[in-house]
Amino acid sequence: MMSRQRPFRSVTRSKATAQASYDRLSRYYDWLAASERPFREAGAHLLRVQPGEQVLELGCGTGTVLPPLQQAAAPGQVIGLDLSAGMLQVAQRRLGFPVAFVQADAAQLPFAAARFDAVLMSFTLELFDTPEIPVVLAEVRRVLGKNGRFATVTLAQQNSFAVRLYEWFHDKLPNWVDCRPIPTDALLAEAGFHIVTHQRRKLWGLPVDIILAQTHA
Repeated sequence: MMSRQRPFRSVTRSKATAQASYDRLSRYYDWLAASERPFREAGAHLLRVQPGEQVLELGCGTGTVLPPLQQAAAPGQVIGLDLSAGMLQVAQRRLGFPVAFVQADAAQLPFAAARFDAVLMSFTLELFDTPEIPVVLAEVRRVLGKNGRFATVTLAQQNSFAVRLYEWFHDKLPNWVDCRPIPTDALLAEAGFHIVTHQRRKLWGLPVDIILAQTHA
């Protein structure tokens, strides 16, 4: 199935390098990634979080979309997970409500099976190297309960000049242009998710997929 997809870039930097990079950028990240926020909020909105639910955001960064998730889930729990301690420190300082934070790798989630009702992952799945993406998606399925909801926001593949130019910069400057376009809908289907909603928007001329998927009953 993957062979029918347009090939997508590999990730050449190590996780240790990525972690160190995000630690350094954490103090300025809200400013650097301000244009991504409406897309993150759109992904969070698709989850339609209900009172009492258990919600996980993978790659939560500085926690910009955690407040509405917690407000919707109360008295349930929201957990923000990120590889970067620097990002989590910024999130903890700025958020004055009961969100739990966990520093961990999304490919090895430290949670029991069926722990969550909903999971959000925005501009994070495409940071993992190609062989590890199915591992991450399998972990998401494992921690989601029956009919669990998974919202993803990712750069999308498209045969356009803007995407080709962006991929060229990704190849040359992987520490700065770290996300790369991926075929998220196909990857989700291959991982056993059922796609409920698929939106496509543009960010600086680049296509962004905002997808709501669900585990099978």
